[in-house]
Amino acid sequence: MNSNTNIWWIYGLLSAGFAALTTIFGKIGVENVNSNLATAIRTVVILVVAWGIVFFQGNAAKVLEISPKTMLFLILSGIATGLSWIFYFRALQTGKASLVAPIDKFSLVLVLLFSVIFLGEPVNWKVVLGNLLVVLGTLVIIF
Repeated sequence: MNSNTNIWWIYGLLSAGFAALTTIFGKIGVENVNSNLATAIRTVVILVVAWGIVFFQGNAAKVLEISPKTMLFLILSGIATGLSWIFYFRALQTGKASLVAPIDKFSLVLVLLFSVIFLGEPVNWKVVLGNLLVVLGTLVIIF
């Protein structure tokens, strides 16, 4: 890697690893508790960890520098994340983790569609093929 701009894939792999642990820990965690309560507890932990990192890095005062547009989209992202977690934990509570997680990853296909429609991002044949395989995999799991 020549620069920090090429490190994105390492962060992506770390994200995938922690997402996998999230599924396993979450499946065990929702076993005997209401899934919405479990999501609320998880959210408080994330809140403490995220703000702890922000304060440790000395970035807390920068919250006042965020533009209204940016804040709006961060709030919308937070709402979407919260709803995603609520439905994810409910799915984990009622289904097998090995089935719920791959179906949840159908979001990859939606990200592709939304990134083209709303962000104007270009696609190539590899991205289209990869997403088609995700769709096929999701259909195999569902049916």
